[in-house]
Amino acid sequence: MKIFKVILVFLFLLVNLVIAQPSFADPIAEKSPEYTQITQQLGQLLQGRSDPSAAGYNTAEELQKRISDLQFQKYVMESTEDWGVCRNETGKTLAVYAHKPSKHGSSANTLFYLGNGQKTDDDWDCDGLYLPSGVNVAGISVPVGENQEQVGENQEQPQQPLFVKIVDGTKLIARTNPLTGEIELNAPPAGIFQAGELNPAVPNLSQAQIDAQIPNAPID
Repeated sequence: MKIFKVILVFLFLLVNLVIAQPSFADPIAEKSPEYTQITQQLGQLLQGRSDPSAAGYNTAEELQKRISDLQFQKYVMESTEDWGVCRNETGKTLAVYAHKPSKHGSSANTLFYLGNGQKTDDDWDCDGLYLPSGVNVAGISVPVGENQEQVGENQEQPQQPLFVKIVDGTKLIARTNPLTGEIELNAPPAGIFQAGELNPAVPNLSQAQIDAQIPNAPID
């Protein structure tokens, strides 16, 4: 009977190890400097919720949207041990930025090409998407930089390629809406950058040039 009980206990522990997330796994929140930045910004916005204009927002709704995005990003970093992963379900080749995390510091951020139906290796960190001119993402408006010319109300802002950054730990899925043609993301971006705002600079590639590339992103 004692042997039988020992076997039952052993099987119970084995099942828990197989199906449950290890309690000793370190979440990304303990590895990424982004977690501290997000926590600090979230705290500041929560304190300024009563006065959106002082926090740099036009309406209370805009401020609450930003707070909700930061709360989601904070939760993501606290609940996963993997770095950023990008999955391409757009029907086209997708350009992504990624690097290989290291205990001795991250390697350089590199532009890779991710084939349709592929996802980046979870041992790598997918930092976000490169979007060429003319490719729109649902819910994202192109920011106007300080050095850009302001255009009239009836004129369209000239489109530029963008880098859509995601927070560490995000499992991003990019899909194309068949009705609108826009790319839809399952998670809010952590930042949107235009050409000239990053170093190294965001290249100027068309979707046709991206489609012509052989997929070379690190994948599982």
